[in-house]
Amino acid sequence: MEFGKIIISETAAKSENPQDIVNSNISVINLMREEKIDDDLIHEDALMSYYLDFYASKYAEGNFSKFVHDSGWNKELNELIEEGLALIGAEKHLELFKEQSRKLRLQSNIKLGKFLKEKFDAPNAFKDLLNNNAYFELDENLAELNAAFLKSHPDTEVLSVEEMFKTLEEFVGHEIKRD
Repeated sequence: MEFGKIIISETAAKSENPQDIVNSNISVINLMREEKIDDDLIHEDALMSYYLDFYASKYAEGNFSKFVHDSGWNKELNELIEEGLALIGAEKHLELFKEQSRKLRLQSNIKLGKFLKEKFDAPNAFKDLLNNNAYFELDENLAELNAAFLKSHPDTEVLSVEEMFKTLEEFVGHEIKRD
């Protein structure tokens, strides 16, 4: 049985910082994973939001090459990110992601495989080829778009932290340890 809800804490929902809403969703997904809930049972739009943040944080950390390296350039993940960018209305980010994906598809799989096996910090012409600073100049804020998507989603529930735990405990069928 799939968990048909996206849960956000009341505190995050009231926050002025859109990243707080995204982080609240991430915390719930991380807790579900700690409780050994399979990703197939987690709300697909909650996961999509989670991975959009992964993409944005890796790009901010080390450009497109950091995302490629840390994600292993996973086909399913890339499709999810493309769908997610379209779903939240990040048209400029979607176009850049597609452009970067095309650029990568034109490279040899041998070069990509070698890049994925190496330490990211090592100097690498392939890494430099993948980078594109246009991301930082786009006038679309992924955190704002992601947060607005989560807040307006019909399956989103805004709950207190205690209610969040109770809801998840009902789903997993046992008490969840609180830190």
